[in-house]
Amino acid sequence: QVQLVESGGGLVQAGGSLRLSCAASGRTGSSYAMGWFRQAPGKEREFVAVTGWSGVTNYADSVKGRFTISRDNAKNIMYLQMNNLKPEDTAVYYCAAVRGAGSKWASTYDYWGQGTQVTVSS
Repeated sequence: QVQLVESGGGLVQAGGSLRLSCAASGRTGSSYAMGWFRQAPGKEREFVAVTGWSGVTNYADSVKGRFTISRDNAKNIMYLQMNNLKPEDTAVYYCAAVRGAGSKWASTYDYWGQGTQVTVSS
């Protein structure tokens, strides 16, 4: 199956930036939508952003204008550029993929990475 590996997490101060990457391997010949989700302690896993194969994107209201999702299909890598980070962004960020169209619902994704920790200090 498809394997996903996130990287780029870390500790930053409020207002700083991080760039997360999600590298896909395995059966990547098919068309997949890829998305980012995050989960903070005591919270439900929530949608962050999604990008389709063509590059069309959608964002959660909480990150719109601050985060940018993109993908390099040739390299099978998806990115999440996070700017103006806030303490509320602190969470484990997960990369996810699904064949065909993506959505904001975690239950529709078939493949998940192990997550990368993002911590934003005030």
